[in-house]
Amino acid sequence: MLSIKENLMETMKKDGHPDRFVKGFEFVNLIPETSYYMGDYPIMPMDHDQFGYDHYGVLWSLPVGQMGSYPLHDEEHTLVKDITEWREVVKRPMLPPVDGYWQMLKGKAAATDRNEQFVCSLHPQGVFERLHSLMGMEDCFINFYEEPEEMQALIEFITEVELDYAKAMVERVGIDAVLHHDDWGTTNNSFLAPDMFEEFILPAYKKIYGYYKENNVLIIHHNDGYGANLVDYMIEMGIDIWQGVIPDNDIPALLEKTDGKLTFMGEIESRRIDIPSWSPEEVADEVARACRKIGPHRNFIPCLTAGMPFSHIPPVVGEVYKNIDRMSAELF
Repeated sequence: MLSIKENLMETMKKDGHPDRFVKGFEFVNLIPETSYYMGDYPIMPMDHDQFGYDHYGVLWSLPVGQMGSYPLHDEEHTLVKDITEWREVVKRPMLPPVDGYWQMLKGKAAATDRNEQFVCSLHPQGVFERLHSLMGMEDCFINFYEEPEEMQALIEFITEVELDYAKAMVERVGIDAVLHHDDWGTTNNSFLAPDMFEEFILPAYKKIYGYYKENNVLIIHHNDGYGANLVDYMIEMGIDIWQGVIPDNDIPALLEKTDGKLTFMGEIESRRIDIPSWSPEEVADEVARACRKIGPHRNFIPCLTAGMPFSHIPPVVGEVYKNIDRMSAELF
């Protein structure tokens, strides 16, 4: 029987021989404290409304009953109201100067069994998400057309911050994987047309992910929206695993198209089963549907489409993993 890490590597090979399905995020030891730049941005639901600023200066809200935070974009709280004045209002996140912080991260990395898992940092907001959190989605889209030079300058600024972070994670912590979030689509199309994505977003990621690739870091990119029209760019920028792939992307067709160049991690719909009304029977049905649809295919990892190694409803992820084991026994 292959180890967890060996089974992942066989799954990612075009001609590999995995002996079972990879169970979601089992192959990473994710260190959530690496996401230093989040500031006081609330990430976990509680029994009261929460507010907090990220390190760029954006105010976020996490209302009771919601599973995720939202940047506030009313007249009072939108940070970038005029894209030509972004330099006056956007703060530059700085790496924590406290030695104890870095020692803590190195300790968590050192405690990882690297024969079984990758030491993984967390980067929960990427370039595109950062842009629209600063100014709002509508203004973001308009500014791509009306102020492309300013948007390019802001993207370069964000890219520099991301590279500072990447270098610190590689040199000071010793990561060998990154879980990087950046949602690029709705359920049926990408937010940006492919040619606009190529013009604005691709160059930034070629720099960011290029650095990770130069340092042998496994790149797991989370995008739980439509991105089938962007897979060529994903490959070009160096993504190893596209995590969060919803069924609307047609994974079987993408496996055929990409021919082993990209591994797809998802298909198990969080929006169907990671909900307060969940049941073990519904989880079993959803996992079976996903695994039978794709089959014991190389370059496929069954996983909840949400972008973290846990579920919003705590028992759900354990049921998912139990049923992935059951489907491995059936299909391998």
